[in-house]
Amino acid sequence: MRRSRKFRRLVGLAYLGGCLSLAAVTRADNWPRFRGQNGSGVSDEQGFSAPWNPDRVRWTVTVPGTGHSSPVIWGDKLFLTTASETGTTRSVLCFDALTGKPLWTRSVQLNANPKHPKSSWASATPAVDGERVFVAFADVQHDLLLAYDFDGNQHWQEDLGHFESQHGQGASPILFGDLVIMVNDQDGPSSIVAYDKRTGHRVWKVPRNNGQQSTSYATPFIYRPKQGPPQLICSSAYSGVSGLDPKIGKTIWTTGLLPQRTVGSPVLSAGLILQCCGVAGQGSLMIAVDPNGQGDVSKTAIRYKRTRLLPYVPTPLAYQNYLFLWCDRGTVCCVDPTTGKDLWVKRIGGNFSGSPIGAGGMLFNIDEQGDVVVLAAAPEFKLLGKIPLGEPSNSTPAVANGRLYLRTFHHLTCVAARP
Repeated sequence: MRRSRKFRRLVGLAYLGGCLSLAAVTRADNWPRFRGQNGSGVSDEQGFSAPWNPDRVRWTVTVPGTGHSSPVIWGDKLFLTTASETGTTRSVLCFDALTGKPLWTRSVQLNANPKHPKSSWASATPAVDGERVFVAFADVQHDLLLAYDFDGNQHWQEDLGHFESQHGQGASPILFGDLVIMVNDQDGPSSIVAYDKRTGHRVWKVPRNNGQQSTSYATPFIYRPKQGPPQLICSSAYSGVSGLDPKIGKTIWTTGLLPQRTVGSPVLSAGLILQCCGVAGQGSLMIAVDPNGQGDVSKTAIRYKRTRLLPYVPTPLAYQNYLFLWCDRGTVCCVDPTTGKDLWVKRIGGNFSGSPIGAGGMLFNIDEQGDVVVLAAAPEFKLLGKIPLGEPSNSTPAVANGRLYLRTFHHLTCVAARP
């Protein structure tokens, strides 16, 4: 009996220690925007397995409406956007990230604008900073950026104006210091705008080149060189890839025109900025840009171009010193990021609209049928597992709190790492 009590006490202490460790992870390891920290798509979390045991699924909740945005997580709060089936109601939802309990919903009314069959009226992923969550919704007449606190109180709303696109809006807001930045590259008058994240006061706005069918769905990131100021890395067909001063919006360098639309976002790998463009569900060109130039760098900074086996919608992933190109039609390439040459190419099947992420030495992505595909992040191909979620998905996974969050059309699932 004494041994039994002692054992239970030790188990209790171990459980408490695990809870304290999880609390520490919750504070330190957040997923604050599209593709996590600075849009890298990479998490330091360990302990995930493929396939995972059913007891690792912590919860699954129904998400009202439909949307393809990704969840963002800060501490014990998870935020997600969705839209009614008619597109007239757009909402941000808050859940308890550890239990899945719905906490609050806030909605705005808009019109049902045109969109691509694979898109949604809630495709932009929120951005969060520990105090507020910033969400973007648009129709033809309005392009809204809204700020809520963690209790669901709206603090401000700004309207960037008309949004012209045959496929709808998809770029997500990002945060830099005290600024929330929104890229507004569209078929009509385009711009990049920065607001004070606390007040909604506009700090700067810069015009962008635009043209018919030039809407960009790429979300920027912040490049921090070893020397020199940080850069806001943006991309679109008519402005190309460019580095801007995120404090004032001034262009530092630009590649100029890209031949086709940018849907996947820019990434940093081996000191190079990589950007794909394409059309009709296929990538056609990827350029690798040295981001240390000035002015027009179209003839001086493009280190190489790649014109085959490229993603159009999924964003490339730089992970474990490799570049992974997860193509829309189910081919995955492991590439040397310094040269663009293949290390391996494998067709895994399926179609993909979400982007891969990396965690624990593995790649995770969800195909459009709702199967989570897990690969080894290694110079040799290895399929680790395919786990069916039972419902279609066009969303990108998220990782935080020692947990993997997976969105399908109408549900959100949380899978825990091994204890």
